[in-house]
Amino acid sequence: MAPAVQSVSPFAPIGVTAALQAAIDPSIKPKVKIFDEFTLTDRVGIVSGGNRGLGLEMALALCEAGARVIYCFDLPTTPSDEWQKTHEFIKQLGNGSRLEYVSVDVRDQQALWAKAQEIGDQERRMDICIAAAGILKSHTDCLTYPAEQFKEVLDVNTNGVLYTAQAAGQQMRRFGQGGSIILIASMSGSITNKDHAWVSYNTSKSAVLQMARSMACELGTENIRVNSLSPGHIYTTMTAAYLDSQPHLLEKWSSLNPMGRIGRPDELRGVVTWLASDASSFCTGSDILVSGGHHAW
Repeated sequence: MAPAVQSVSPFAPIGVTAALQAAIDPSIKPKVKIFDEFTLTDRVGIVSGGNRGLGLEMALALCEAGARVIYCFDLPTTPSDEWQKTHEFIKQLGNGSRLEYVSVDVRDQQALWAKAQEIGDQERRMDICIAAAGILKSHTDCLTYPAEQFKEVLDVNTNGVLYTAQAAGQQMRRFGQGGSIILIASMSGSITNKDHAWVSYNTSKSAVLQMARSMACELGTENIRVNSLSPGHIYTTMTAAYLDSQPHLLEKWSSLNPMGRIGRPDELRGVVTWLASDASSFCTGSDILVSGGHHAW
């Protein structure tokens, strides 16, 4: 006896099933559907840390995939020039996607919840959350690490990630259509960066890995998927503070993975679109490493 059907793809018939059905029913014509699975048509999302860097890169990718609107949450009261230019670029796509900016502090749980509530009231759905806001402090001896600085890093990188995920997840639950929550961790959550005294950053990102697994287990039956994404060394505004002032680090970081180079922000576009879309519908509680093979040595 065949097992009971527990779920059906919104693109059914699809894959080999479509081929087998077409052999019986000539009205089923071959059609390329693989790209349809990655589309985000009419979906609504939040990206924290979306004013620049990886967050903005990811927000743009979601819009290119057809999202109705992506709200970029970040601390500055006005968006950066980088964001403004990206906003104009998206308007010229001609697919109806919008990029909106919201000034909010990810450390303020109630403010985040309220902003997401407002978005839910306006858009009447919530489908995607990327919690990408994060900070990195300079090298500090782990045995004398100041309490306030340690707390500052965890407040943004761990608490802020949770509050962002909560804000979006509450709206996903409210509308009952499921959704995808992507928590931006780091390879530094599962390894320690050689010769870098980053105990607060590493600790905060390790917590994000467990947060994703825990939330995935709680929310799975509501079809709210939660995964973490762990980039390796990527040239961003944050890492530029190290690389631009210490050029030798580029060669060092590049030598630490089999590809012999660091990554580009655009190399995360595909994986976040996959995680946000129906193409990853059976993926939850996972950590996706995009590190150029840094872990593989």
